[in-house]
Amino acid sequence: MLKTDFKKQDKALYSGKVGRFDVIDVPEMNFLMIDGMGNPNTSPAYGRAVAALYGLGYGLKFFGKPRGVDHVVPPLEGLWWADDMGSFTSRDKDSWKWRMMIRQPDWVKQADLAEVLESVVAKTAKKKEAPTDEETLRAVCLERFGEGLAVQVLHVGPYDAEGPVLEEMHKRFIPDKGFVARGLHHEIYLGDPRKIAPEKLKTILRQPVAQRN
Repeated sequence: MLKTDFKKQDKALYSGKVGRFDVIDVPEMNFLMIDGMGNPNTSPAYGRAVAALYGLGYGLKFFGKPRGVDHVVPPLEGLWWADDMGSFTSRDKDSWKWRMMIRQPDWVKQADLAEVLESVVAKTAKKKEAPTDEETLRAVCLERFGEGLAVQVLHVGPYDAEGPVLEEMHKRFIPDKGFVARGLHHEIYLGDPRKIAPEKLKTILRQPVAQRN
């Protein structure tokens, strides 16, 4: 059985070089998604949301294997925004809004998610200290999402050290290339912060853009 690995299959979407801004075309893809608000470091809702995504993501992986399809569960991704975008500069994380996502193979349909959801909900209910709950699991949706033209760069280091890289992207590279930013700030987490030292974390920073008129 062939196992799909999106990081290898679509390498340009999951790789880069520190200090090099790449212009790419991001196609429409299948994602599990869940929305929320609050500091990702302290919000219990954030932790439950991420656990729900992984629970369903692995559930769908094992759902597919008897049907002859298999894949490596892809990295966690996040779209970030705020009513006052200055909160990103000030790092006022309590006011941040987020949409966390995990990519899914194209074969995954709504009916597949519905079947796996009931199984994961039942298993979660039996755990004394489950990392998520039924309400959060049922808030996860399956959607198609594509960004089209975008600029991205690889950041290595703590998440709170992204500021200078993003400033370089938005204030120099994007306008110098005749682009304007559109859409939401996008991050792809290539490392697990529970297992990797902050200075070694790898994150793809992506910003959708359009040609300036």
